[in-house]
Amino acid sequence: MTESSKPQLSVTTGANALHGLLRVDGIRHDTLLTLVAAWSDPDARDDIITQLDALAEAVTSPREGELDALVEAVEGAAGMDTAQVEVAMPDLRRLRDELDQVIAATAGRFNPGRGAAEIKHPSMRATRVYLKSQPLPEQSDRRTA
Repeated sequence: MTESSKPQLSVTTGANALHGLLRVDGIRHDTLLTLVAAWSDPDARDDIITQLDALAEAVTSPREGELDALVEAVEGAAGMDTAQVEVAMPDLRRLRDELDQVIAATAGRFNPGRGAAEIKHPSMRATRVYLKSQPLPEQSDRRTA
Protein backbone atom coordinates (compact mmCIF):
# COMPACT_ATOMS: atom_id res chain seq x y z
CA MET A 1 0.00 0.00 0.00
CA THR A 2 1.36 3.43 -0.89
CA GLU A 3 1.89 5.94 1.90
CA SER A 4 0.82 9.57 1.85
CA SER A 5 2.31 12.59 3.56
CA LYS A 6 -1.27 13.82 4.10
CA PRO A 7 -3.49 10.75 4.71
CA GLN A 8 -6.67 12.79 5.32
CA LEU A 9 -6.60 13.78 1.61
CA SER A 10 -4.89 10.99 -0.27
CA VAL A 11 -4.93 8.29 -2.91
CA THR A 12 -3.43 4.95 -1.90
CA THR A 13 -3.28 1.42 -3.24
CA GLY A 14 -5.77 -1.05 -1.77
CA ALA A 15 -4.49 -3.95 0.32
CA ASN A 16 -4.78 -6.41 -2.57
CA ALA A 17 -3.29 -3.96 -5.15
CA LEU A 18 -6.36 -4.38 -7.35
CA HIS A 19 -7.82 -0.95 -6.69
CA GLY A 20 -7.09 2.52 -5.38
CA LEU A 21 -8.51 4.18 -2.28
CA LEU A 22 -9.47 7.85 -2.30
CA ARG A 23 -9.63 9.34 1.18
CA VAL A 24 -11.20 12.77 1.68
CA ASP A 25 -11.85 13.30 5.40
CA GLY A 26 -12.93 16.90 4.72
CA ILE A 27 -16.18 15.69 3.15
CA ARG A 28 -17.16 13.69 6.25
CA HIS A 29 -16.16 16.61 8.48
CA ASP A 30 -18.28 19.08 6.49
CA THR A 31 -21.20 16.65 6.35
CA LEU A 32 -21.27 16.18 10.12
CA LEU A 33 -20.98 19.92 10.77
CA THR A 34 -23.86 20.62 8.37
CA LEU A 35 -25.99 17.93 10.00
CA VAL A 36 -25.30 19.30 13.49
CA ALA A 37 -26.00 22.87 12.37
CA ALA A 38 -29.37 21.81 10.95
CA TRP A 39 -30.06 19.71 14.08
CA SER A 40 -30.10 22.87 16.20
CA ASP A 41 -33.35 23.97 14.52
CA PRO A 42 -36.21 22.00 16.22
CA ASP A 43 -38.34 21.86 13.03
CA ALA A 44 -35.42 20.65 10.93
CA ARG A 45 -34.45 18.15 13.65
CA ASP A 46 -37.87 16.47 13.48
CA ASP A 47 -37.62 16.20 9.69
CA ILE A 48 -34.06 14.84 9.91
CA ILE A 49 -35.12 12.25 12.51
CA THR A 50 -38.02 11.17 10.30
CA GLN A 51 -35.71 10.76 7.30
CA LEU A 52 -33.05 8.95 9.36
CA ASP A 53 -35.69 6.54 10.71
CA ALA A 54 -36.84 5.77 7.16
CA LEU A 55 -33.23 5.18 6.10
CA ALA A 56 -32.56 2.96 9.13
CA GLU A 57 -35.60 0.85 8.30
CA ALA A 58 -34.58 0.47 4.66
CA VAL A 59 -30.99 -0.53 5.46
CA THR A 60 -32.17 -3.90 6.80
CA SER A 61 -33.64 -4.96 3.43
CA PRO A 62 -33.00 -2.35 0.73
CA ARG A 63 -34.74 -2.37 -2.63
CA GLU A 64 -33.14 -1.19 -5.87
CA GLY A 65 -32.47 2.56 -5.69
CA GLU A 66 -34.23 2.95 -2.34
CA LEU A 67 -31.15 3.72 -0.26
CA ASP A 68 -29.94 6.41 -2.65
CA ALA A 69 -33.31 8.15 -2.52
CA LEU A 70 -33.45 7.95 1.28
CA VAL A 71 -29.89 9.25 1.67
CA GLU A 72 -30.84 12.17 -0.59
CA ALA A 73 -33.88 12.79 1.62
CA VAL A 74 -31.65 13.00 4.72
CA GLU A 75 -29.27 15.31 2.88
CA GLY A 76 -32.20 17.48 1.83
CA ALA A 77 -33.65 17.62 5.34
CA ALA A 78 -30.25 18.67 6.73
CA GLY A 79 -29.63 21.16 3.91
CA MET A 80 -26.39 19.50 2.84
CA ASP A 81 -24.45 20.74 -0.17
CA THR A 82 -22.66 18.69 -2.79
CA ALA A 83 -19.95 16.51 -1.26
CA GLN A 84 -16.86 18.32 -2.48
CA VAL A 85 -13.75 20.00 -1.11
CA GLU A 86 -11.40 22.59 -2.54
CA VAL A 87 -7.95 21.22 -3.29
CA ALA A 88 -5.01 23.63 -3.48
CA MET A 89 -2.35 23.32 -6.18
CA PRO A 90 0.32 21.72 -3.93
CA ASP A 91 -2.19 19.03 -2.90
CA LEU A 92 -3.30 18.58 -6.52
CA ARG A 93 0.31 17.84 -7.49
CA ARG A 94 0.76 15.50 -4.54
CA LEU A 95 -2.48 13.68 -5.35
CA ARG A 96 -1.42 13.34 -9.00
CA ASP A 97 1.86 11.76 -7.89
CA GLU A 98 0.02 9.43 -5.49
CA LEU A 99 -2.47 8.51 -8.22
CA ASP A 100 0.38 7.76 -10.66
CA GLN A 101 1.89 5.41 -8.06
CA VAL A 102 -1.47 3.68 -7.51
CA ILE A 103 -2.01 3.29 -11.26
CA ALA A 104 1.46 1.79 -11.67
CA ALA A 105 0.90 -0.60 -8.76
CA THR A 106 -2.52 -1.78 -9.91
CA ALA A 107 -1.71 -1.88 -13.64
CA GLY A 108 1.17 -4.20 -12.90
CA ARG A 109 -1.24 -6.82 -11.52
CA PHE A 110 -3.64 -6.93 -14.45
CA ASN A 111 -3.14 -5.31 -17.81
CA PRO A 112 -6.18 -5.78 -20.07
CA GLY A 113 -4.18 -4.56 -23.08
CA ARG A 114 -1.80 -7.51 -23.01
CA GLY A 115 -2.01 -10.01 -25.81
CA ALA A 116 -1.83 -13.80 -25.73
CA ALA A 117 1.88 -13.67 -26.61
CA GLU A 118 2.57 -12.21 -23.16
CA ILE A 119 1.08 -15.22 -21.34
CA LYS A 120 4.31 -17.08 -20.53
CA HIS A 121 3.45 -19.82 -18.06
CA PRO A 122 3.46 -23.32 -19.67
CA SER A 123 0.02 -24.11 -18.25
CA MET A 124 -1.34 -21.24 -20.37
CA ARG A 125 -0.13 -22.77 -23.68
CA ALA A 126 -3.67 -23.80 -24.64
CA THR A 127 -4.91 -20.31 -23.87
CA ARG A 128 -2.20 -18.76 -26.07
CA VAL A 129 -3.12 -21.06 -28.95
CA TYR A 130 -6.83 -20.31 -28.54
CA LEU A 131 -6.35 -16.54 -28.30
CA LYS A 132 -4.08 -16.59 -31.36
CA SER A 133 -6.84 -18.21 -33.42
CA GLN A 134 -9.73 -16.39 -31.68
CA PRO A 135 -8.44 -12.95 -30.61
CA LEU A 136 -10.47 -10.83 -28.26
CA PRO A 137 -12.02 -7.73 -29.90
CA GLU A 138 -9.45 -5.42 -28.32
CA GLN A 139 -6.63 -7.66 -29.63
CA SER A 140 -7.89 -7.72 -33.19
CA ASP A 141 -6.34 -5.53 -35.89
CA ARG A 142 -9.58 -5.55 -37.87
CA ARG A 143 -11.62 -2.38 -37.66
CA THR A 144 -15.38 -2.33 -37.99
CA ALA A 145 -17.32 0.69 -39.18
